Amino acid sequence: MSDRISQTATKRAQARYTVPATSIRKIEADGVQVFYRMAGDPSAPVVLLLHGFPASSFMFRELIPRLADQYRVIAPDLAGFGFTEVPAQRNYKYSFDALAQTLEAFTEALKIKSYALYVFDYGAPTGFRLAMAHPERVRAIVSQNGNAYEEGLGDAWGPIRKYWAEPTAENREVIRKNVLTLEGTRWQYTHGVTIPERVAPESYTLDMALMDRPGNKEIQLDLFLDYASNVKLYPKFQEYFRKWKPPLLAIWGKNDPFFIPAGAEAFRKDLPNAEVQFLDTGHFAIETHVVEIAAAMKEFLDAERLRRQKLLGPVSFQGRNLARSIH
Repeated sequence: MSDRISQTATKRAQARYTVPATSIRKIEADGVQVFYRMAGDPSAPVVLLLHGFPASSFMFRELIPRLADQYRVIAPDLAGFGFTEVPAQRNYKYSFDALAQTLEAFTEALKIKSYALYVFDYGAPTGFRLAMAHPERVRAIVSQNGNAYEEGLGDAWGPIRKYWAEPTAENREVIRKNVLTLEGTRWQYTHGVTIPERVAPESYTLDMALMDRPGNKEIQLDLFLDYASNVKLYPKFQEYFRKWKPPLLAIWGKNDPFFIPAGAEAFRKDLPNAEVQFLDTGHFAIETHVVEIAAAMKEFLDAERLRRQKLLGPVSFQGRNLARSIH
């Protein structure tokens, strides 16, 4: 074998191992068997990825390896989602307070004392509760269509707002028949996406298969009703932002019918140095723009890590085009 062929073979062998492997595990926390995905050096800074409705940690399948070369990436399935198991004898009462309590127990079971948060959709009110409970642990926040402001709620919330105001069996059935279906789930993934074919069908197909498990749709309907508690907490979330000033990157699918761009811009009211970026896609921006999201996260988190290491002064993004669009 020539030296050139040998070197090429060596480079190919090395290339196969440059992507950190993702492991899947379970751990008991708060009486729940929490399923999670994890990758990266155990000694590296932690990035905690929190999914939304109706997804699971599966939505991070392409993001995790893109971050795990520099970070310890951990993505749990929230109670009621994915492959997390809640024993019947636990008598779990599904609410966002309960999801946050289980998530807090999960971080403590893994002995995670410091982390950056990535929050999406339901992951936002869950993660912000966690941040308020332990603000000293949160190094930074990345919000991908994770809302904390009234102005961020789009018209798509209309039927759900009606359910909040009148939680009747009839209004509950409207949500069941129009949202908790394969067509409704696919729409969440593809609405606002320039090329819908870029969305992998296994994403919404898996979500629907898991939602179709006995009793799960009732769990989802309970959480839709309880989402009103998150809106009531928005002022508390905003107070947390003002008091603790976590570095924040809002990277938003600008065509999202649920959490509209005004929600991303609103972070600057309480965090003037927040970085805001818009992507030409929909609610599940990570399905079509994972490369751009990973790059933006690394730039943001690396800068924050350097600041904490006192190699730089306070991070400021004011000199950059904070509201740039990425196509």
